[in-house]
Amino acid sequence: MPRDPLIVSGVIGDVLDPFTRCVDFSVLYNNSMSVYNGCALRPSQIVNQPRVDIEGDDPHTFYTLVMVDPDAPNPSNPNLREYLHWLVTDIPATTGVNFGDEVVRYESPRPSMGIHRYIFVLFQQLCRDAISAPDIIDSRQNFNTRDFARFHNLGMPVAAVYFNCNREGGTGGRRL
Repeated sequence: MPRDPLIVSGVIGDVLDPFTRCVDFSVLYNNSMSVYNGCALRPSQIVNQPRVDIEGDDPHTFYTLVMVDPDAPNPSNPNLREYLHWLVTDIPATTGVNFGDEVVRYESPRPSMGIHRYIFVLFQQLCRDAISAPDIIDSRQNFNTRDFARFHNLGMPVAAVYFNCNREGGTGGRRL
């Protein structure tokens, strides 16, 4: 039986509880680099927000996308866990994040020490406008994906994917 890369990498455990993926979505940087679990990207490749497309057959279904770094400021002492890099709500199915409401602007990852995991988590909303901006966050630091989902009645994630990144001149990578 194949091992789930979200479990092996600690994404499930550190950020998410076990869930069943039931929606397909894709994350693409610079219109050419697909994000898949465990891939390695450099800061220079992820400066601009990625294109995120959500599959589905009901345009009346809406989603929330969260992007976090659970390894901030460094993997050996992640005392800013989870650092929120991006938050988009009210994304209609069959479209992408450009059709949603960008509540927290994309901040490109810039890890300075160690190899960081950057996680995209997709939640299905119960209805449109279920999340109000003033209630979202006080700071990007110490965001908690589980608490956020619980507070906004988002339930379990419907999909997630992560990539690894370290400083531009860094070497090595996480192994699955």
